[in-house]
Amino acid sequence: MIIITGGAGLIGSAMAWKLNQEGITDIWIVDNLNTTEKWKNLVPLKYREYIHKDDFLKLVERDELPQTTTAIIHMGACSATTELDMDYLFHNNVHYTCQLAKWCADHHARFIYASSAATYGNGELGFSDMMDISPLRPINRYGYSKQFFDLWARDNDLLDKIVGLKFFNVFGPNEYHKQDMRSVVCKAYQQIFDTQRLSLFKSYLPDYADGEQMRDFVYIKDCVDVMWWLLQHPRVNGLYNVGTSHARSWNDLARAIFKALELPAQIDYIEMPEGLKRQYQYYTKADMTKLNQQGYTGSFLSLEDGVYDYVTEYLDKADRKLGD
Repeated sequence: MIIITGGAGLIGSAMAWKLNQEGITDIWIVDNLNTTEKWKNLVPLKYREYIHKDDFLKLVERDELPQTTTAIIHMGACSATTELDMDYLFHNNVHYTCQLAKWCADHHARFIYASSAATYGNGELGFSDMMDISPLRPINRYGYSKQFFDLWARDNDLLDKIVGLKFFNVFGPNEYHKQDMRSVVCKAYQQIFDTQRLSLFKSYLPDYADGEQMRDFVYIKDCVDVMWWLLQHPRVNGLYNVGTSHARSWNDLARAIFKALELPAQIDYIEMPEGLKRQYQYYTKADMTKLNQQGYTGSFLSLEDGVYDYVTEYLDKADRKLGD
């Protein structure tokens, strides 16, 4: 049996879809659905049980998880880069993850968890997952919560027994519930559909023209291919980047969306909120050497191909879910 925390979220539900594709339905979904629209991501999926995240943690603490559990894929976390409640982030992103990691280590179960490219901070030290993580300085609270757990796992001799994935800018179907934290592709689709124009943030650094800030944009289907491969290779452990190894500009992204919609690109540049300026990454690019050296040979869709698939196969079809 495989347990997916955050199983109704973007990456979690996409991983459940991937497992279904591989014929696996003995899955527990752990999440906090509350009054959100996340439940819609679960409708097309095949799984055995849904458990609220608080109830699940109690089972872990009482050591009452099924003995048939072979892996916990821990995607459950507060992923809002603008979250200000550091106590909440410590409880939800750090302490919760510590409990699951220790359980998996004690029961020889596979543990794959979401770290984040936000741990690299402003990128002045680069984006290599082979570097010493101690000097990294995240520039937002969310990134620090992920960095803190990575350090805890290393210092408690667990990092060579588990897998942490530093996801870069993930986009794709099943993110519709994320509101302000949806990808620009998802938010831009509706804006372009309504106005035939798109607004991007201005640049405030002289090295970057407006819209030329750069990100490593990675499609969700490629992310779950990596995770599936890691399930099949239990001896591959440690921290790994998940990105395309290509940095592309927001202007490139915008043009790809307009092209998928068969519209001319019309882009406006607007002021960035003051609170965001202090924690804004102008450049990210995943170094994928480490995962490739471990034997991963999967390819990643180009930005244009990923955007085209997302727009034409999902957003153009009334936010169709993975599995529909």
